[in-house]
Amino acid sequence: MTERKAMLTSQTGLSVTRQCQLLAVPRSSAYARPQDVSTADIDLMRQLDELYLKWPFYGSRRLCAELQQRGHRVNRKRVRRLMRQMGVRAIYPKPRTSQAGKGHKIYPYRLRGLPITRPNQVWASDICYIPMGKGFMYLTVIMDWYSRRVLAWRLSNTLDTEACVEALEEALGRYEAPEIFNTDQGAQYTSEAFTAVLHAHGVTISMDGKGRWVDNVFVERLWRSVKYEDVYLRAYETPAALRAGLTDYFMFYNTERGHQTLNRRTPDAVYFAQTQVETAA
Repeated sequence: MTERKAMLTSQTGLSVTRQCQLLAVPRSSAYARPQDVSTADIDLMRQLDELYLKWPFYGSRRLCAELQQRGHRVNRKRVRRLMRQMGVRAIYPKPRTSQAGKGHKIYPYRLRGLPITRPNQVWASDICYIPMGKGFMYLTVIMDWYSRRVLAWRLSNTLDTEACVEALEEALGRYEAPEIFNTDQGAQYTSEAFTAVLHAHGVTISMDGKGRWVDNVFVERLWRSVKYEDVYLRAYETPAALRAGLTDYFMFYNTERGHQTLNRRTPDAVYFAQTQVETAA
């Protein structure tokens, strides 16, 4: 710490205390070091992710008990911290399940009882935690509800709004804007940066009820497919490898993987066949 202080002073000619005063930052921040996630935490987060996919209604208490049964010396406080870092929470109804940003507007859920009969009628988006061999990332997707087609996606190392906005702008730039866009009530989706893009394209915004994971069930099912059919099998070591692997997987998902709910047709077949028929009509 003494060497760090001497280096800062020699570079500027000002003491560390004076530099912090001029910048209006705490003096302690001059010595702060970003802390990497430990290998032990990475391993626990990977196991929590698998348990959460299997039992998404489990909260921190039951997940902690499962980890302890697997031989891990872990307490509930640590499990809760890791779950916050992963961005996951139990899906049973409870207050403040998905927290919007302070002052952000919450929109009503507009899909209850609405028949979804064509592509670009409803799009949806969500974010999930993606484990890797030595770290983790967050994946954002934009999906067409009717065809289950993944229209755009982004990877990020933080739970920020930028990746969501980039994915949305890509999808809107490549395809016809939807009538309704559905998300959860997370701060990324309630932010002005995200909702302003939808308003600019005349899209009606819909948001899930608190604790209502089923309101966005098709994207939740996508996460299970992505992880069990690709991520867990590959154990990607780097973000570059993960990005390349997901590029291949989403190509397979859209063009080759048949869906039972689509009569074994692929998302591409349903999405493009319907849009072509509408254009001809």
